[in-house]
Amino acid sequence: MQLSVKDGAAGISPWTLADLRDNEEAMLDHIELPTDFALRLMELGFLPGHPVSAAHSAPGGDPRVFRVDGGEIALRRETAQHIFLRKH
Repeated sequence: MQLSVKDGAAGISPWTLADLRDNEEAMLDHIELPTDFALRLMELGFLPGHPVSAAHSAPGGDPRVFRVDGGEIALRRETAQHIFLRKH
């Protein structure tokens, strides 16, 4: 499933949630995951056009905690690589 609010920024390399550095914030652009999983993430606050920031990670670096919609959600890197961002 691809949920998109793209602004036509062609030629820019994709930037994903997995690329976000600690305490960095960006806007969620779209999710490229199976529909049921994408809908569950949306229920947790991962909505296109909403801000998301990186909090901290487990000692090995995976999973990683992200702040979204007033909560903290832990996601594995393999999932975060399918959640695309755009700059504010």
